[in-house]
Amino acid sequence: MLQSPTYVYKLVPPSSPVPLNSRDIPLELPVSTLDKESGFIHLSTSVQVPNTLKFFFTEHESVYVLRIPYGFLEEGKVIKWEDPKAEVCGPRGGEGMFPHLYNDLKLGQDEIDAVRVLLKQADGSWDKSIQEAIQDGWLVY
Repeated sequence: MLQSPTYVYKLVPPSSPVPLNSRDIPLELPVSTLDKESGFIHLSTSVQVPNTLKFFFTEHESVYVLRIPYGFLEEGKVIKWEDPKAEVCGPRGGEGMFPHLYNDLKLGQDEIDAVRVLLKQADGSWDKSIQEAIQDGWLVY
Protein backbone atom coordinates (compact mmCIF):
# COMPACT_ATOMS: atom_id res chain seq x y z
CA MET A 1 0.00 0.00 0.00
CA LEU A 2 1.32 3.43 -0.94
CA GLN A 3 1.72 6.03 1.76
CA SER A 4 -0.69 8.95 1.51
CA PRO A 5 0.95 12.35 1.28
CA THR A 6 0.80 14.74 4.19
CA TYR A 7 0.01 17.62 1.84
CA VAL A 8 -0.91 18.29 -1.76
CA TYR A 9 -0.21 21.60 -3.49
CA LYS A 10 -1.96 23.99 -5.83
CA LEU A 11 0.23 26.26 -7.94
CA VAL A 12 -1.26 29.66 -8.73
CA PRO A 13 0.20 32.32 -11.06
CA PRO A 14 1.06 35.74 -9.60
CA SER A 15 -1.74 37.31 -11.64
CA SER A 16 -4.14 35.72 -9.11
CA PRO A 17 -2.71 37.07 -5.84
CA VAL A 18 -3.30 35.01 -2.72
CA PRO A 19 -2.82 36.41 0.79
CA LEU A 20 0.31 34.93 2.38
CA ASN A 21 -1.35 34.74 5.79
CA SER A 22 -3.70 31.74 5.62
CA ARG A 23 -6.15 33.48 7.99
CA ASP A 24 -6.63 36.20 5.34
CA ILE A 25 -7.50 33.79 2.52
CA PRO A 26 -11.11 34.24 1.43
CA LEU A 27 -13.55 31.38 1.84
CA GLU A 28 -13.37 30.82 -1.90
CA LEU A 29 -10.59 31.71 -4.33
CA PRO A 30 -11.19 32.08 -8.07
CA VAL A 31 -10.21 28.94 -9.99
CA SER A 32 -8.18 28.79 -13.18
CA THR A 33 -9.62 28.42 -16.66
CA LEU A 34 -7.98 24.98 -16.88
CA ASP A 35 -9.68 23.89 -13.65
CA LYS A 36 -13.06 25.18 -14.87
CA GLU A 37 -12.67 23.40 -18.22
CA SER A 38 -11.59 20.18 -16.50
CA GLY A 39 -14.33 20.25 -13.87
CA PHE A 40 -11.83 19.69 -11.05
CA ILE A 41 -8.89 21.44 -9.39
CA HIS A 42 -5.47 20.26 -10.55
CA LEU A 43 -3.10 19.55 -7.65
CA SER A 44 0.43 18.19 -7.28
CA THR A 45 2.34 16.25 -4.66
CA SER A 46 5.64 17.71 -3.47
CA VAL A 47 7.44 15.36 -5.88
CA GLN A 48 5.34 16.66 -8.80
CA VAL A 49 5.74 20.39 -8.03
CA PRO A 50 9.09 20.85 -9.87
CA ASN A 51 7.83 19.52 -13.21
CA THR A 52 4.48 21.27 -12.85
CA LEU A 53 6.46 24.51 -12.55
CA LYS A 54 8.69 23.52 -15.49
CA PHE A 55 5.83 22.69 -17.86
CA PHE A 56 3.09 25.11 -16.87
CA PHE A 57 4.73 28.18 -15.30
CA THR A 58 7.55 28.97 -17.74
CA GLU A 59 6.32 32.49 -18.43
CA HIS A 60 6.10 33.43 -14.73
CA GLU A 61 8.83 34.81 -12.49
CA SER A 62 7.02 33.75 -9.32
CA VAL A 63 4.18 31.49 -8.29
CA TYR A 64 1.99 31.08 -5.22
CA VAL A 65 2.00 27.58 -3.79
CA LEU A 66 -1.02 26.68 -1.69
CA ARG A 67 -0.48 23.85 0.79
CA ILE A 68 -3.50 21.67 1.45
CA PRO A 69 -3.60 18.96 4.15
CA TYR A 70 -4.29 15.69 2.37
CA GLY A 71 -6.14 14.02 5.24
CA PHE A 72 -8.89 16.63 5.06
CA LEU A 73 -9.47 15.90 1.37
CA GLU A 74 -9.31 12.14 1.84
CA GLU A 75 -11.83 12.25 4.68
CA GLY A 76 -14.22 14.23 2.50
CA LYS A 77 -13.73 11.74 -0.35
CA VAL A 78 -13.21 14.63 -2.77
CA ILE A 79 -9.77 13.61 -4.07
CA LYS A 80 -9.15 11.33 -7.04
CA TRP A 81 -5.77 10.13 -8.32
CA GLU A 82 -5.70 10.29 -12.10
CA ASP A 83 -3.22 9.93 -14.92
CA PRO A 84 -1.98 13.20 -16.48
CA LYS A 85 -2.76 13.76 -20.13
CA ALA A 86 0.59 13.15 -21.80
CA GLU A 87 -0.37 15.14 -24.90
CA VAL A 88 -0.25 18.36 -22.88
CA CYS A 89 3.38 18.14 -21.71
CA GLY A 90 4.62 14.72 -22.74
CA PRO A 91 5.23 11.76 -20.47
CA ARG A 92 6.06 12.65 -16.89
CA GLY A 93 7.91 9.49 -15.94
CA GLY A 94 8.23 8.60 -12.29
CA GLU A 95 5.62 11.08 -11.14
CA GLY A 96 2.71 8.65 -11.06
CA MET A 97 -0.88 9.68 -10.76
CA PHE A 98 -1.89 13.26 -9.95
CA PRO A 99 -4.31 14.35 -7.22
CA HIS A 100 -7.42 16.08 -8.52
CA LEU A 101 -9.89 17.84 -6.24
CA TYR A 102 -13.56 17.22 -7.03
CA ASN A 103 -15.50 19.53 -4.73
CA ASP A 104 -17.46 21.85 -7.02
CA LEU A 105 -14.28 23.87 -7.75
CA LYS A 106 -14.09 25.29 -4.23
CA LEU A 107 -10.67 26.15 -2.86
CA GLY A 108 -10.21 28.65 -0.07
CA GLN A 109 -9.67 29.18 3.63
CA ASP A 110 -11.27 25.87 4.63
CA GLU A 111 -8.86 23.83 2.51
CA ILE A 112 -5.57 25.77 2.57
CA ASP A 113 -3.31 25.73 5.63
CA ALA A 114 -0.37 27.78 4.27
CA VAL A 115 0.81 29.81 1.28
CA ARG A 116 4.35 30.34 0.00
CA VAL A 117 5.78 32.28 -2.93
CA LEU A 118 8.41 30.53 -5.05
CA LEU A 119 10.73 32.69 -7.17
CA LYS A 120 12.33 31.70 -10.45
CA GLN A 121 16.10 32.19 -10.65
CA ALA A 122 17.84 34.25 -13.35
CA ASP A 123 18.80 31.02 -15.14
CA GLY A 124 15.10 30.16 -15.51
CA SER A 125 15.06 27.40 -12.90
CA TRP A 126 12.95 27.06 -9.81
CA ASP A 127 15.51 24.81 -8.09
CA LYS A 128 16.71 27.21 -5.37
CA SER A 129 13.19 28.11 -4.22
CA ILE A 130 12.14 24.46 -4.23
CA GLN A 131 15.21 23.42 -2.22
CA GLU A 132 14.57 26.19 0.32
CA ALA A 133 10.94 25.08 0.70
CA ILE A 134 12.09 21.49 1.25
CA GLN A 135 14.81 22.49 3.73
CA ASP A 136 12.34 24.64 5.68
CA GLY A 137 10.03 21.63 6.01
CA TRP A 138 7.33 23.46 4.06
CA LEU A 139 7.31 21.34 0.90
CA VAL A 140 6.90 17.78 2.16
CA TYR A 141 5.37 14.54 0.95
